[in-house]
Amino acid sequence: MRIYRMAEALARRGHDVQMVTYHIGERTGPLPFAVHRIRNVPGYTNSEPGPHLRKLLQLDPLLVMTLRRLRGSQSIDLIHAHHYEGLLTALAATAPGRRLPVIYDAHTLLSSELPYYSMGMPRRAKAWIGGFIDRHLPRRADHVIAVTQSIRSTLIAAGRVDERRISVIPNGVETEHFAALDSPPAPLRQGRRLVFAGNLAAYQGVDLLLQTFSIVRRRLSDVRLMILTDSDFKEFVPLAKSLGIDAAIDVHNPGYLKLPGYLHSADVLLNPRPACDGIPQKLLNYMAAGRPIVSFAGSGKILEHEHTGLLAAEGDVPAFAAAVLRLFAQPEFAARLGVNAQALAMKEYGWGQVAVKVEAVYESAMINHRQPGKQ
Repeated sequence: MRIYRMAEALARRGHDVQMVTYHIGERTGPLPFAVHRIRNVPGYTNSEPGPHLRKLLQLDPLLVMTLRRLRGSQSIDLIHAHHYEGLLTALAATAPGRRLPVIYDAHTLLSSELPYYSMGMPRRAKAWIGGFIDRHLPRRADHVIAVTQSIRSTLIAAGRVDERRISVIPNGVETEHFAALDSPPAPLRQGRRLVFAGNLAAYQGVDLLLQTFSIVRRRLSDVRLMILTDSDFKEFVPLAKSLGIDAAIDVHNPGYLKLPGYLHSADVLLNPRPACDGIPQKLLNYMAAGRPIVSFAGSGKILEHEHTGLLAAEGDVPAFAAAVLRLFAQPEFAARLGVNAQALAMKEYGWGQVAVKVEAVYESAMINHRQPGKQ
């Protein structure tokens, strides 16, 4: 989603943007940039995050072929590579001596994210593989854009990325879209509402979310939990039943256009992800929607406790639940948090602001590519 919205913002600023991507994914009306998808891969519809063997062996080589064809037919100034798949594609699609400047978009670290995925190997082995890739691949790019200072510091500390070639540019958010009060309303249900929006990958902390809700539900019997996702919730049904909360959970897939209405319907928006090197996109969406937020501190670094949200220590479910209950008990305070968070999103995280910073990186990278000794 980050690279998609960034492409849109750059195109609206007058750049000729060409996106190379998989055959699956978002298709929403006319776009201000061209989209080049790989050929259809029959039977492959998996849009869940994370590495998959078929994706690595079949889809990613098709990305390389598509990018090579595009390079042969159009004049391209640089390649903006999203995540490691994008960086590998960019490097593989260019012959030695003819390589364009490559900007690597680092929105996470594999050393911390890879262990959450099921790959048939021990967690420590996955962390080692992720760390190895973090140390060796980003330095192949002409410039790195890290979404947080912590990612930048980690890549520099590894001794592999020159600090002059790595900038911090945060995620952005479609502020007007999520702030709009005339967005389609969510289904009405009696009682108060907690809302979580996002995929249900292991790193999202869905088990912590359900444990939190069970505590809140015991105190406030009219509260319901709404989960907004395109993932299958069935994996978590046994836990929800064991906690006695399954009948109080509503699962919907509203899609992007209707999502703001669902967020606006929340009394409290929840980010139960224990830790994140980057910035969870859901958090920015929540902020732009202007509703009060409770987050674990490890993934809520852009929030200021008791000013733009409430933060609980990483994995501390009782503290997380206590924060939710506090917002129900103090509605004026809760509303103020939402207003402050929305103001911050409007000021700092609109895609227009992000695009200006990205442009500066592009200009510098192209100058340095033409004059290798210049930094």
